[in-house]
Amino acid sequence: MPELAEVEYYRRRWNPGLRKVVRSVHLNSKARVGRGLVVATLDRALVGTRLEASFAAAKQMAFRFQGGAWVGVHLGMAGRLECGDAKRAATAHDHFVLAMSGGKELIFVDPRQFGRVLFWQGDGRPPWWEKIPPPVLSEAFTLGVMEAFLRRRARVPIKAVLLMQERFPGIGNWMADEVLWRAGFHPKAKSGSFGPKAVRTLHASLREVCADAMEVIAETGSDPPDSWLFNHRWRDGGQCPRSQRPLVREKVGGRTTCWSPARQKLGTERQ
Repeated sequence: MPELAEVEYYRRRWNPGLRKVVRSVHLNSKARVGRGLVVATLDRALVGTRLEASFAAAKQMAFRFQGGAWVGVHLGMAGRLECGDAKRAATAHDHFVLAMSGGKELIFVDPRQFGRVLFWQGDGRPPWWEKIPPPVLSEAFTLGVMEAFLRRRARVPIKAVLLMQERFPGIGNWMADEVLWRAGFHPKAKSGSFGPKAVRTLHASLREVCADAMEVIAETGSDPPDSWLFNHRWRDGGQCPRSQRPLVREKVGGRTTCWSPARQKLGTERQ
């Protein structure tokens, strides 16, 4: 599933549509991605309006149009946004398409249909956007806020806690593994076992990984360098890029997790 930086990358794929006017709207009424939406409502609200702004937060995107109309996109497992020429051949997976002035189309492609298109019109921001918690890179993501969250889930493995979107928006499976690997903490460590020094280290690692991901992935969509855990965690027989020792993969908290036993040992989090 696309995570923080991948979502930002796909948001930018629709940038050619900014300040352009919507000429027509296509929504595949048979696809799950548009469940609950009415095509006629989208037509009335969007056709003839200009795309004014776009936003990315956590694992979601939002696009604001003239007249207070908003379109939200959640990519799900395999969704992606594309910008194409109006003369291109459509595919069976183009479930939502905005034809824009200037001959471009903004397309939501989702072969597996785990994604979602949302719509809202009114003053302010949509309720589904307002409820997204503060980003890890924001000033609101303080050491104290994170520590209190860990204490409330004291018996839960830290890997599982880092995937909780109500506090760590946009952090998914690979990012959580990257955070723990850089910080040197075992994914099975209980969240309540982290001492003051370890909490500071974890907080710093979270912000570092998010910042690096936004710089490396969000701009071009390319994979990170081999100095990250990212490129080694997917394959059997992978080696830790720092210790050069074997990596381990198994389920922790219900999710496939990769770590380096040579670097990430239980007990180090008690500092």
